[in-house]
Amino acid sequence: MKSMLRDSPTVVPYIRASVIVVTYNSITYLAPCLESILSQLSSADELIVVDNGSSDGSADVVAEQYPHACLFRAENTGYAGGNNFGAAQARGEYFVILNPDTVLALGALKALLAPLQEQTDIALTTPCIVHRDRPDIINTCGNTMQYTGLTYCRGAGRSRHEYAESAEVDAVSGAAFAIRSSVFKELGGFDETFFMYVEDSDLSWRARLAGYRCFYVANALVMHDYQPTYSQAKSFYVDRNRHLMLLKNLRRVTYMWMLPALLLSEIVTWGFLLLQGSRYWMIKPRVYYWLWTHRAAILATHRQASALHRRNDQTVVRQMTYRLEFGQLTNQALAALASAIFDPAFWAVRWLVIRESGLHSYPEQ
Repeated sequence: MKSMLRDSPTVVPYIRASVIVVTYNSITYLAPCLESILSQLSSADELIVVDNGSSDGSADVVAEQYPHACLFRAENTGYAGGNNFGAAQARGEYFVILNPDTVLALGALKALLAPLQEQTDIALTTPCIVHRDRPDIINTCGNTMQYTGLTYCRGAGRSRHEYAESAEVDAVSGAAFAIRSSVFKELGGFDETFFMYVEDSDLSWRARLAGYRCFYVANALVMHDYQPTYSQAKSFYVDRNRHLMLLKNLRRVTYMWMLPALLLSEIVTWGFLLLQGSRYWMIKPRVYYWLWTHRAAILATHRQASALHRRNDQTVVRQMTYRLEFGQLTNQALAALASAIFDPAFWAVRWLVIRESGLHSYPEQ
């Protein structure tokens, strides 16, 4: 006689947060980072570690010493690709993205998730990130984005007590942030073309155009072993990816009205690179060449990004600053002179962008 009983359906447990850490030769950072995460995970959370082809034994350390972590060994597809790979394996309602050189202070994970759980229009949160060796000094409290795409660490070098109030910000910091998983998937995750640098700004810009907010959480504290470095590779990726972000996300009419400001930003960035020495003088030509030879792919990406827009460009540009943080690049006297020259011009162009390109805009949905 056949049994009338059916197999019980598989019950998939609810996962609140998936914490994703991408490692690349990060063996010296693993212990403090992973232990700070594991000490705050509940039974409804998971830790995912993606090793991007490390050669220092990072993956083996995770496998041997942290059995509670879900370890994936992957090829090195950069910060963007590694996190996308981890997100594809993740099951959480929220993703928490952390650099391996960060350490969560007690209660940081819960604090970072709270705004996402309480307000549906907040899709990304970012903590108060301080220097690991100087925990009262800010590395960044979210990022400030000038409307030409130049992005700076908000509050860098200042006391964290000056940023004790949570607030909406232009962009999250890729070193540590949380995002609603449904939004990450809706946006298509990180753009892997970026490989590294500026991908956090691009994700934030796309989220804001899609109608969401980025939020700084003051009581979520994260220590970061941040070492300011500059190299030819970094300068190429930062400059190329800024242009790529603008070309793919801005409507053509907005981009045309922004051209005077973009030319001003080119003067600023050309000047900075020229001052770095002759090794950096070919960075800009390399960037322009890459953008030109990949113009068809950029156009295709632009169409995909435009399909997700629920806000117009003017709404987002209006919220961004026209000022450049020259003080983070040079001495006070030169920074003051540069601000006096460039800020009025950037203000005027932003005013035109908001006013004139808005005549050809579509209503917010």
